[in-house]
Amino acid sequence: MTNKDFEKRNQKKIKSMVDDKEIEKISRKWFNRVFSYEYSYHFSWLGRPIIQFPQDMIAIQEIIWKTKPDIIIETGIAHGGSLIFSASILELIGKGKVIGIDIDIRKHNRKEIEKHPLKKRITMLEGSSLDGEILKQVKKLVKNKKKIVVFLDSYHTHEHVLRELEMYSPLVKNGSYVVVFDTMVEFMPKNSFPNRPWDKGNNPHTAVMDFLKKNKRFKIDKEIENKLLITSCPDGFLKCIKS
Repeated sequence: MTNKDFEKRNQKKIKSMVDDKEIEKISRKWFNRVFSYEYSYHFSWLGRPIIQFPQDMIAIQEIIWKTKPDIIIETGIAHGGSLIFSASILELIGKGKVIGIDIDIRKHNRKEIEKHPLKKRITMLEGSSLDGEILKQVKKLVKNKKKIVVFLDSYHTHEHVLRELEMYSPLVKNGSYVVVFDTMVEFMPKNSFPNRPWDKGNNPHTAVMDFLKKNKRFKIDKEIENKLLITSCPDGFLKCIKS
């Protein structure tokens, strides 16, 4: 079987999965069931906790490998696993840097990231992703870079994510991506986050929907989501379709 035939067969199977609405129900039910066990906290990448679903890690790898970006901008650092993950794919490609932004980079996390073998591909900025000074620093770092990918995974309220989209999406050009994490909040039971300000009606998904009403440069790449079935980013894989 040629690669072309193999891909054609995969697309046919994926379409059949999408048409099977029972699979979507089971996937959403599974997601909600494992949430209380902090499922996404159970994994690491090259020694650092990543706090992502393995399915989304595969999707991110595919995006990075396909787009081969000069710069990846990530809002939200936590333990640094996602930065290391992105840096490792860039290392295999042989080019590119990751810019990580977080309002509070814990000393022990910074120490571990800075001594990691892939630190050479990572720059960390401490401050709010919505801070104009932080954006200025980012723009300086990405100056003259053609291919930029953005991952938004910091503060998950509607207002915050919408503002991030407005600020960072202009850096992304035709064919590249903005990925908005934790859009799944909209599809989870109400009050799933009793100690957080986000919930149904106020989350990354609602921000994405508002953003797309006004911004015609991006569209939801459903092909990615359709084959994942389980993802924290439903409707969150945004592909830039015009520069």
